[in-house]
Amino acid sequence: MPCQSLTAPQQGRWHDQQQLPSTMALSTRFVSPLRPTLAALHWAAPRQHRGLSTLPAPRHTLDLGGIFPPLATPFSPMQEVDYARLEGNLHHYASIPFRGLVVLGSNGEYPYLAPHEQLEVVSCVRQALPRDRLLLAGSGCESTQTTIKLTVSMAEAGADVALVVTPCYYKGAMTSSALVQHYTEVADASPIPVVLYSVPANTGLELPLEAVLTLAQHPNIVGIKDSGGDITRMGLMVHKTKQEDFQVLAGSAGFLLASYVLGASGGICALANVLGAPLCQLDRLCREGRWQEARDLQHRLIEPNAAVTRRFGIPGLKKAMEWFGYYGGPCRAPLAPLSAPQVEELRNTFSANGWL
Repeated sequence: MPCQSLTAPQQGRWHDQQQLPSTMALSTRFVSPLRPTLAALHWAAPRQHRGLSTLPAPRHTLDLGGIFPPLATPFSPMQEVDYARLEGNLHHYASIPFRGLVVLGSNGEYPYLAPHEQLEVVSCVRQALPRDRLLLAGSGCESTQTTIKLTVSMAEAGADVALVVTPCYYKGAMTSSALVQHYTEVADASPIPVVLYSVPANTGLELPLEAVLTLAQHPNIVGIKDSGGDITRMGLMVHKTKQEDFQVLAGSAGFLLASYVLGASGGICALANVLGAPLCQLDRLCREGRWQEARDLQHRLIEPNAAVTRRFGIPGLKKAMEWFGYYGGPCRAPLAPLSAPQVEELRNTFSANGWL
C-alpha cells in the first residue's frame, strides 16, 4: 500500500489560523462486534467542546467539532483506484487544520467501489492520517445485516467512526420505526461510534426528525450528518438533543454558518476538498463570535459550493480540485466528465467569488 504516515507541516498559509484539537483514536486491536460499549471506553476522557463563543460549551465523549472533507476517491485513467494519487492529496490536506477526514461518503463514489476497494481505501487513509485526526468511514448498506458486517470491517481497517447512510431502495417501507430498528441494531453491534447520515438528494429519503431524536438516546450513536439543508430541522435537532451526547454536523458548506448559529458542532462539506482552509477559517470565525467576517466569507462560498454539489456534482468537484493543486481525475462510469462549456461555467463561478 503506497500510503505513508503523514505529519502536518508546522507552517502553511492557513496553519496558524486554527489549532487542531487532540483526541485519542480507537485502537483496532480492541475491536469486538459483540461488545459495542467498549467503543466509549476507548476514547480519552471528555474534554471541552469548542462551542460558539457566545454559548456554553457542552462536553462530548467524542468531539466532532470542526471541518471534515468527504474525500473524493482518485481513479486512474483506467478507472482503477489510484492509491498514489490518494496519498498525494493527503499530503496536501495535512497542512489544513481539519478535525478529521471522511472516506466512502457520497463524494467518494462509495456505491461504485467494490468491497475490497472500500476496505483498502480506509486502510490506506488510516495509515497516512495522524492519530489525532478522526477517520469517519461510510458503511451504510441496504440491509441491516450487511451494514453491520461492513461496519465491523471498517473498524478493523482503522475507522474511528462509522457514517451510516439511510437504506433507501425500498424507501416506501422505510418508516420511522423501521429506520429506528435498523440503526439501533447497527449501533448495538458496532465496535465504533455511529454517525447517522441523511442525504435526501441522493437517497430520496430524509431520516425523520422523530427517528433522529429517538436514536440520539442510543449510547453508541454520537451524531448526524444532515445534508438536507433544512435549517429549522437542524435547529430542532440541536435543541431537542441537548441532554444527549449527540452532535449535529452540517452536510454542506452552503449553510455552514447558519448551522453554527443554531448550535451545530461542525461540517462534513464537499467543498472542503477544494477550499478546505477557508472552511476551517469560517469554522474558527464562528467559534470566536466574529460574525461579520464569518458572514462575508460564507457569502463567497455559497456559489462555489452549489457548483460542486447540486449543479455539477462529483465531476465538477474533481475538476475544481485540479485548479487548487489536488488530483481530481476521472469519475467512474456512468458518471460522465463535464463538457467544455460546463468547465468554463464552473471556473467562472470560482473566479467571480475571488477564489481563482
